[in-house]
Amino acid sequence: MSSDRLMRIHSAEFQAMAERVLRVTELTSRLNALPFEDEVGKAELFGQIFGKPLPPKVTIYPPFYTDHGLNLDLAERVFINQNCTFLDYAGIRLGERVMIGPKVTFITSGHPVDPEERRLYLTGAPIDVAENVWIGAGATILPGVSIGRDAVVAAGAVVADDVPPASLVTGSKATVHRQW
Repeated sequence: MSSDRLMRIHSAEFQAMAERVLRVTELTSRLNALPFEDEVGKAELFGQIFGKPLPPKVTIYPPFYTDHGLNLDLAERVFINQNCTFLDYAGIRLGERVMIGPKVTFITSGHPVDPEERRLYLTGAPIDVAENVWIGAGATILPGVSIGRDAVVAAGAVVADDVPPASLVTGSKATVHRQW
């Protein structure tokens, strides 16, 4: 996985990323329109999205969304429920036996807070989820977060900080930190 990143928006790297996003959006659109029982069609499209076949015993229920796919590393026996989004620009790793509830969002990219810099740069930091983690419905995992083995993220939680192993995290309250 990559480390913290800063990408200039008006650059060749950004243009290449934007082209990949368009390609993967087309692929996920096709995936999400397939009949649920079309295992061969789903496997072929997942192979194109991820750049390799799914690991053994991985289950992904469409609809499924990602912006790159190539930076999403899934271990064996991962379960991803319906309507999940993986913005994997900076890398997302899911360890063995991770269970993801419906409508969970993983976001590895963002923009600087400063309004002038916001239009110039894309920021990113990887997300790492250890083995046997359960992430409840509608949770949002933000850039740079690591979630320790056996942890549980409650439904609707917004996770902006690392989660220790074998712990339960909850909450989604937004707080004003500063104004400009």
